[in-house]
Order: sequence, then C-alpha cells, then structure tokens
Amino acid sequence: MYSFLFHRILGWKITGQFNPQIKKSVVIVAPHTHWHDFVIGALTRAIINVDINFVAKKELFKWPFGLYFRWMGGTPIDRSKSKNTVAQVVEVFKSKTEFRLAIAPEGTRKKVKHWKTGFYYMALEAEVPIISVAFDYQQREVKISEAFYVSGKIEEDLPEIRAFYQDVKGKLY
Repeated sequence: MYSFLFHRILGWKITGQFNPQIKKSVVIVAPHTHWHDFVIGALTRAIINVDINFVAKKELFKWPFGLYFRWMGGTPIDRSKSKNTVAQVVEVFKSKTEFRLAIAPEGTRKKVKHWKTGFYYMALEAEVPIISVAFDYQQREVKISEAFYVSGKIEEDLPEIRAFYQDVKGKLY
C-alpha cells in the first residue's frame, strides 16, 4: 500500500539505499522546507523497511502523544539551555544497538544559507557515519547517499557533504 501510494499516486522514486550492516548513523535530511517532508519521510521509511529515529523535546513524550512518538522511533531529550544536546544524543547512541538519527541540518523549515553543525559533532563524538538523504521535489525523488565518515576537519568535510544536495530542490525553494 505504501509503495503504491508513494510511487503510483504521488509519482516519487527512491534512489540509493541504506547499508544493512550500518546499524547506527546520523541521517541528515535536506532541504527541509515544508511539513510535507514528514509525510515523504514516513512513506520512504515504510517502503525501505529501515528503522529511522528522531529525538525531540521530552515534553512531547507525555501522555497521550508519547506512545505515538515512541512508536514512530522517537527518543525524548532535555532541550533546556543547561543541557548539551550533542552530549545527550551521543549517550542515546551509546545506549542503543541500532539507532539511525534523522535530523534536518538547517534546524528549521525556512530556507537558510548556513547549516547548524550539531549533526556533524553528533556523528563525530558518537563515532558513527553520516548518511545524506535528499527530498528533491522537482525530480520527485528521495536520494540516499553512501555512508560518510567524518574526519574531524569540519571545514573539509562539510563541502563534501553539502555537494550531495547541490541540485536538489525542496518543496519551497
């Protein structure tokens, strides 16, 4: 049903795939410009049958929505100013045998010139690769990259990571 809706009704395709041997990764999804991205992501996840997770502020995990968010792969974190989000996410990676963290590097649904770098430091400190996923609305294509292992030299790594998204057009661009 998901495949029929995604491919036949919506006219999207998926290129690339997740390496089943890689159980932990930071999955950066860009460009994130519209709430429709959630629908495209949820359908893609169902079709490729790979667990993709997310973190969100702990307040969202209260009854009754907490059950749904956990079912969708969510893990609560404390987003207060006194807490280090990168360190909390690294602890989540350490506590799980399988965890693929989906995150929007823009940190918002607005068009931005510069990405936030938390995703990079999460991958670096958790010692997991980054997998890039692009939602290209112009081509109606979800693109999945090979795993990229960060070097710790962000000035060299970021241009290589961003190159994957060079010609990708978000829903609002």
